[in-house]
Amino acid sequence: MKRKLVAAIGIAGMMVSIAACGGDKGDGGGEAKGGNDGYAGQTLTVWVMDGSSPDQWQKDVAAAFEARTKAKVKFEIQQWDGIQQKLTTALSEENPPDVFEIGNTQTPAYAKTGGLADLADLKSSIGADWTESLNNSSVYEGKQYAAPWYFANRVVLYNKKLWADAGIKDTPKTRDEFYADLKKIGDKTGAEPIYLPGQNWYHFVGLVVGEGGELVKKDGDKYVSNLGDPKVAAAMETYKKFQALSKAPKDKDEATPQQGEVFAKGKVGAFIGMGWEAGTAIKANPKIEKEIGYFTIPGATADEPEGVFLGGSNLAVAAGSKKQELAREFLKIALSDQFEGQLAKENGVIPNKESLQSNLQGNAVAEAAAPAAAGGGTTPLIPEWAAVENEPNPVKAYMTAVLNGKSPAEAAKQVEGDFNKRLAQKQ
Repeated sequence: MKRKLVAAIGIAGMMVSIAACGGDKGDGGGEAKGGNDGYAGQTLTVWVMDGSSPDQWQKDVAAAFEARTKAKVKFEIQQWDGIQQKLTTALSEENPPDVFEIGNTQTPAYAKTGGLADLADLKSSIGADWTESLNNSSVYEGKQYAAPWYFANRVVLYNKKLWADAGIKDTPKTRDEFYADLKKIGDKTGAEPIYLPGQNWYHFVGLVVGEGGELVKKDGDKYVSNLGDPKVAAAMETYKKFQALSKAPKDKDEATPQQGEVFAKGKVGAFIGMGWEAGTAIKANPKIEKEIGYFTIPGATADEPEGVFLGGSNLAVAAGSKKQELAREFLKIALSDQFEGQLAKENGVIPNKESLQSNLQGNAVAEAAAPAAAGGGTTPLIPEWAAVENEPNPVKAYMTAVLNGKSPAEAAKQVEGDFNKRLAQKQ
């Protein structure tokens, strides 16, 4: 999970009021293993990232865990900056954290090194109805090395006043309706219809997912670029069509400048971003708050939203933990309907089961994001992918080249050498 997702959680919490959490007891049922005294006297160490789990959630989970196992849990808050190196070191030591939060796209790299315990038993006991698209990042080479915890994805943030001024009475349900509405905003209000910089590449990844495409392919025993695939080209053509309605630079991403700050000026009809970016806009211009609305990014047809990139976190058990059974007891509680639902309600994040999305009611951002989650995806779930994202990111270069006039095939060929070189780097 990226750092900005944590910020999204905080903004969601500030922007909506939270109702009391309901649900089942969520204690997993039955007696904990470990004899009549359970695991009395033991303490389980759990690493969670800053902002991921509210204090009340931690207290409630700890109380349920102690009641069930007679053991205690010690939550240790970690920072995203430097976490990969810190976790890599910890997993190689004699006493690693027993359970830890791990970014969904980082999970395969740790699974490959042997640092994660196989959780196939947990999947069979409590994970039968985990949303498949959310669970995919917990699986590596067919084995369950983590458990899906929480997620978020991009939505359309729009200026309700500008849409009303253009005579638009409802939010669009298809990609074509979305494009027509944006054109109408430009024609009738003179505002910039959409702010879409040329390198908002996570949105592009979502479009590729929606087309059923992949950014890499297998060539013998190695991975290589798949940017030349027609499905990737189709996604880029969709991106190009909408980007043509924007005045945003073709060679910059959504953080340069912060698109929420551009939107805050009140002269942009919409932008595609994370919910936390509304907070960026409000900070820049508090008056804009009453004008911000949200809707799911429309897909080609009304019955299926646009593909989205799913950012989020999984929970894993260290292969070197000496408390394997106790760690699983913790996960059964933390991932139960009660506490998964509580986390979704309090943090406004998408839970690991579609049946728990009712906990998002009243959170406008989360309600807009949730419908696309089941059809979402990620960057390639392979350890080799990490090097591709390092700047200068060849996917960004590909996008800019297409927007500046090259065909998708020409642009793919232009960056192919660098792309493949990165994929070939030793892990």
